[in-house]
Amino acid sequence: MDETRAPFETGPASLETVPASLESRPPREVSLFWRTFFLLSLLLLGCILAWLQTFRALEFNPRSLQSARQLASMVNLSRAALVNSDSIARVSLVKTLADEEGVRIAPREPGDMYRPYNEDSLSRRTSELLQERLGDNTIIAREVNNKEGLWIGLNIGNDPYWLQIDPSRIELVAGTTWLIWLGTAALVSLAGAALIARLINRPLKSLSFAANRVREGDFQASQLNESVATSEIRQVNIGFNRMAQKLSKIENDRALMLAGISHDLRTPLARLRLETEMSVDNLEAREHMSADIEQVNAIIDKFLDYARPDHLEASRVSLNEVMEAAIFAMGNPPDVIVKCVIPEKTVVMGDAVELHRVFSNLLENAQRYGKDPITAVVRIDIAAKTKDGSVLIKLRDHGSGVSTEMLEQLTQPFFRGDASRSSATGTGLGLAIVERAIARMGGRFALANSSTGGLSAHMKLPLAK
Repeated sequence: MDETRAPFETGPASLETVPASLESRPPREVSLFWRTFFLLSLLLLGCILAWLQTFRALEFNPRSLQSARQLASMVNLSRAALVNSDSIARVSLVKTLADEEGVRIAPREPGDMYRPYNEDSLSRRTSELLQERLGDNTIIAREVNNKEGLWIGLNIGNDPYWLQIDPSRIELVAGTTWLIWLGTAALVSLAGAALIARLINRPLKSLSFAANRVREGDFQASQLNESVATSEIRQVNIGFNRMAQKLSKIENDRALMLAGISHDLRTPLARLRLETEMSVDNLEAREHMSADIEQVNAIIDKFLDYARPDHLEASRVSLNEVMEAAIFAMGNPPDVIVKCVIPEKTVVMGDAVELHRVFSNLLENAQRYGKDPITAVVRIDIAAKTKDGSVLIKLRDHGSGVSTEMLEQLTQPFFRGDASRSSATGTGLGLAIVERAIARMGGRFALANSSTGGLSAHMKLPLAK
């Protein structure tokens, strides 16, 4: 592993850097609900826009042309009736048009103030068509002297007049109406998309929750509904429940097997040690036999440690106390020098027994393989710091290290590196136990060769709040 991150700020291991794999952050995640909702929203909005364009193409031009024809016919009929009637009949005609048809006629003065009828695309198009039919000098206004309506300026004979018509008679619809309808359709579509996305996401969310509970070892809280209406989801739930039941049985069998191994193997080993001490007269042979028995007992401990259940209840643990206990358990070998710099009152979330086991394995590994090739002394440096809600811990030796190809294999069960690091007897489970224990506590573990020689073990644990 390459060491490319910032160095520790204090401590004897401060010259080293943190592996990138330990500092890397997971990519930004998008939930299935929001992804489904976003895709459905794009589809629905695209359909609404396509529908609007189709409607405009099929309805806009015909409506504009129809409105212009109605207005032109009304204007021409009104003008013809007024031109061809005498003065007495003209007064009666104007009154009849106002009362019966809602068409009012008023003289047009040069100082009249008006606003063109061009507030939206439909109005503009209707005005253009109407001017084509009535002449370019025709004025179409939406307000004259602060009075709203549909006003058409025309000449009756040689005199200019205003013809006021109610816009609703020709079914001219304002642009805001289309915006309201479009917004309403978009909101209804988005609400439907959210409902569909939720219905799709709900069973997957339940499955994700149940899978997390199984991962934590809580098999009883991971039962899914086997009576849902959707056949595919029902089959998935049934298969998941059966898998959880089998995993629960396997976990119970493993716990029972571990209890049996612990009892059935340790008891005869204890008797064998007692018989050795009493029956063997040769002191050297007795010491070798006792050492073999201790080694077998240690191997059993390693197997039991590796096979421990994954479920672990995290609690507040003092890193300083656990590290001091692990160093104290080493004894005081004359050829081992340990330098430890950890900030006071550093508290992590984990399990004290598991952490003690982790540091004991790392210290044992460093003591076995971390001897300085020049001074023949084992120097172990330990440092820790807090960063972004986590505690970064580094434990390194000053031995010969390992080849780059073997770094990732060192945490594999029963694997041991080259001859220089496998001269002592063992199971090859020490670093595998460390990696599993750190993962159970919600942390991360990585190994790296130090730039100044030796092997560095890097750990990242959650910082207790």
